[in-house]
Amino acid sequence: MTNLDREFCISVRNARRERGISQSMLAKEVGCKQSALSMFEAGDGTKLNDETVLKLAEYFGLEIPRENASAAGDAAAPNISRPFANTAIERGFCPNPNCPTNKRYTVEDRIFARPAREECDPAGGKFCAICGEVLEKRCPNCGAPLHEGGVCSFCGEPYVAIPV
Repeated sequence: MTNLDREFCISVRNARRERGISQSMLAKEVGCKQSALSMFEAGDGTKLNDETVLKLAEYFGLEIPRENASAAGDAAAPNISRPFANTAIERGFCPNPNCPTNKRYTVEDRIFARPAREECDPAGGKFCAICGEVLEKRCPNCGAPLHEGGVCSFCGEPYVAIPV
């Protein structure tokens, strides 16, 4: 159910607007980030995990589309235990903040690291090719699939923790 159709996402937005609830207020209510809810309401059905989508459907009394229901066919009980279980795993990244493969950059006085996955994991292995650290294959914060960049688009947390 992690990839809902655009119509359902927009129906959540319309229901929220009809009740006069802000995105920030709803995000706090269901336990997600406002930015993720915004992208979801814009039609990107991959931005919220199954548990959050279920909370939204219950909150507004919406029915989750049948093609996104669990394999048992029950639209009210989607599989929420492993929202990223069917995602293919690609190259990993080195979680070591001191590894030279993690390129540092600054945004508004915060330091982030953008993992260079092709440098530390050229063959899709288990260990960093530069420092030998065990590679992360998913977001260490929420388990979402990796993408380019230094911050997870699902939970908003940086992939590599930079000590302050």
